[in-house]
Amino acid sequence: MSERILIAAEPLRAFARDIFRKAGLAEEQATVTAEVLVWADLRGLPSHGVLRIPRYVSWIGSGLINAKAAPKVVLRKGAVAKIDGEGAIGPAAMAPAVDTAIAQAREHAVGWVLVQDHTHAGAIGFYAARVAEAGFAAIVMSALRPFMAYHGTRGSVVSTNPLAIAMPGGLLLDMSTSASSRGKLEMAKAAGKPLAPGIALDRDGRPTVDPSAAETLTPMAGPKGAGLSLMIEALTSLALGNPLIATALNDPKLITNYRQNSLVVAMDPAVLGDADQLKANVDVLAQTIKAQPRAEGFDEILMPGERGARDIARRSREGVSIPYKTWQDIAGVARQFDITPPSGTNV
Repeated sequence: MSERILIAAEPLRAFARDIFRKAGLAEEQATVTAEVLVWADLRGLPSHGVLRIPRYVSWIGSGLINAKAAPKVVLRKGAVAKIDGEGAIGPAAMAPAVDTAIAQAREHAVGWVLVQDHTHAGAIGFYAARVAEAGFAAIVMSALRPFMAYHGTRGSVVSTNPLAIAMPGGLLLDMSTSASSRGKLEMAKAAGKPLAPGIALDRDGRPTVDPSAAETLTPMAGPKGAGLSLMIEALTSLALGNPLIATALNDPKLITNYRQNSLVVAMDPAVLGDADQLKANVDVLAQTIKAQPRAEGFDEILMPGERGARDIARRSREGVSIPYKTWQDIAGVARQFDITPPSGTNV
């Protein structure tokens, strides 16, 4: 039996959209959710790709995702806006946050948009990239429940809070504040493969490479990753008056809360000068660094987002490679809704 199946991007996107629509999401919400997941797969981030379909559908069925939510702007003051996500699936709350941040930046030079109470947003680089494609500098961050040790603790205290920064001209940094993502841990567990050393702790707070024993992720760069995660919680959840970490730690019944808070920032670089010159300067910076002497073992110096952009171009032509077991799980969900999966090629 083949270990993987290759599916063309557009049929995969339509397939995911149909599943979410049949699961109860409105057309627009189903479309953007499918787009976010397939974008992650195209960029080589399968932990945030269509692998998530069965879990999202389960959350819709259980009510963890509010399929009837209609995220909306509930406050505007100057450059600041607040969106109430109403427990919506993450992309359905984050997409209007991007549009609102861009609109605020066009009016005020900066848009600072906080999003309260949504579920998993997917790869937040998707939203930063959208802001940058519209010609604005972007910062996007999201706060989650405890998943990760704080520097000096032996259990989950803070979260893997992700951060994305994008610039017009192609630079895109999309990172977690943990040494590895929880999605990659789950992929290792499903594959029965050991973890890289130093990324996880067991239930007693001891380092482990056994994915089935891993309970807590470790912060990227020790206190730096832990501190960055803490400040993302402050800039989002605390600023909104909707704390996630302290609430969960003080009431263990809430440790399984799947809701998130996020921040989308857009800044119009044209207020500082020529926007086209900025793109040219981004290119000069990238090419100057790439031309520097390379360390031993490096064939090329890559800029943030460069590998992902190449992966999107290649996979858009060739298709998305999905583990066969993952595809079986997704197809099983599709059968519940009488949806026929697109055909693929065994690889």
